[in-house]
Amino acid sequence: MNGAALSPSTVFDVVIVGAGISGINAAYRVQTELPGASYTILEARNAMGGTWDLFRFPGIRSDSDLYTFGFPWRPWMDKKLIAEGESIRKYIRESAAEYGIDRKVQFQHKLVSASWSSDQQAWALQVDAEGEKKVYHARFVILSTGYYDYEEVLPATIPGIESFKGKVLHPQFWPDDYDYSGKKVIIIGSGATAITLVPVMAEKAAHVTMLQRSPGYIISRPSVDPTASWMTKIFPLWLVYSLIRTKFLVISLLFVNFCHHFPAAARGMIKKETQKRLPQNIPHDPHFEPRYNPWEQRLCLDPDAKFFKALRAGKADIVTGNIKSVTATGIQMHSGQHIPADLIVTATGLKLQVGGGTAIAVDGARVDITKKFLWRGVMIEDLPNMATVIGYTNASWTLGADATAQHVCRLLKYMRRNGLTSAVPRCEDAASMKVVPVLDLNSTYVEKGKGSLPKAGVVAPWRPRKAYWRDMWEAKFGSLTRGLVFERVAV
Repeated sequence: MNGAALSPSTVFDVVIVGAGISGINAAYRVQTELPGASYTILEARNAMGGTWDLFRFPGIRSDSDLYTFGFPWRPWMDKKLIAEGESIRKYIRESAAEYGIDRKVQFQHKLVSASWSSDQQAWALQVDAEGEKKVYHARFVILSTGYYDYEEVLPATIPGIESFKGKVLHPQFWPDDYDYSGKKVIIIGSGATAITLVPVMAEKAAHVTMLQRSPGYIISRPSVDPTASWMTKIFPLWLVYSLIRTKFLVISLLFVNFCHHFPAAARGMIKKETQKRLPQNIPHDPHFEPRYNPWEQRLCLDPDAKFFKALRAGKADIVTGNIKSVTATGIQMHSGQHIPADLIVTATGLKLQVGGGTAIAVDGARVDITKKFLWRGVMIEDLPNMATVIGYTNASWTLGADATAQHVCRLLKYMRRNGLTSAVPRCEDAASMKVVPVLDLNSTYVEKGKGSLPKAGVVAPWRPRKAYWRDMWEAKFGSLTRGLVFERVAV
């Protein structure tokens, strides 16, 4: 790369794509672990926050505790362990500002394509900046763009939806000014978004019906951690929230493993808890009797049991079954039941996508990342000097994001010490490697989106991520050479 011919403002050691929670965390790690390294953040939208800025549906909140979801370098200090979207957006903005990361963000800069040059040992990044075409150059790229498509939703086949005379909304594109007060609402779906929407919309709507084809598991927990209240009276805040974070890391690990190793006991425990909260007119079966075991799909969190309180108050109900057709005034079920509606919300899942849909090429040849294996959950096979951030399905996303960021920083320090200019994952057994999913869930949107993600294998370093402790150990102490090929090229 001929630095004399390029503007210093477009040449960086590291370019981070995305100013969501993963991108801000990656920026912190880069500027603290790699002093002297130049970096910038390219953000396609006009605000930081990623998912938490995009989604504005009623009641948007975390589905993980904020003590593990928050940054380890700036702990979540609120007593509420489950937080609303605005609180999370504020936390991300304040964290970025405190460490000067906000000054590194270039808003409305959408990465369109990335092309690696082996001669220059760098990426050329084609960027759309509000219609203006720009080119950036980077020694290393970190894709912190999440795992779903911001511009398109997962297509759902709902027969007759075009005949509905009311309003149809998807949570991903919720209008700021829409008033659903006094309306009859049907929410199609049974995942985290539906469980969030039901109690919030029930406060203003005439009635809310959650319509599900099949049920999921719902666990109710207090939104405020009781241990935080008394511990802050005894210990300093930094120690309190460090202990609470560790507590939730351990509890999450134990519970997930309990569900995997003793699924019948886990089902029974969740069933007993659910039955205690249900009103008499809503039976457990079929509405809360999933066909799968706990953590084969993600469990839904119900803070302060608000979902069940809405059911008991009669402001909401559940219908389980298959849709025959949408009518002008509601939904006709195969069972013969007709559900009246003024508003239908299609909370039917996300469309999976890695890298924000960026077209990627190496030495002029287009690379299909869905045909490639993922190295240690961090780098994609045959892509030099590029990492992609993929978090966990059974724990807070940020845990996986931080494991990736620390892994990348350690790799870059290793390359710097040894005078290496590139590292590329190579899988010698790719043709014979048994393929397993990168995301270990069988949810509908994950099953439909498998073809949009890289592959994982059954042996290290190609195995999918599953455990934070193991991944963090690998990030700090694991082999940096197994499965990687390095180059030292004078540029």
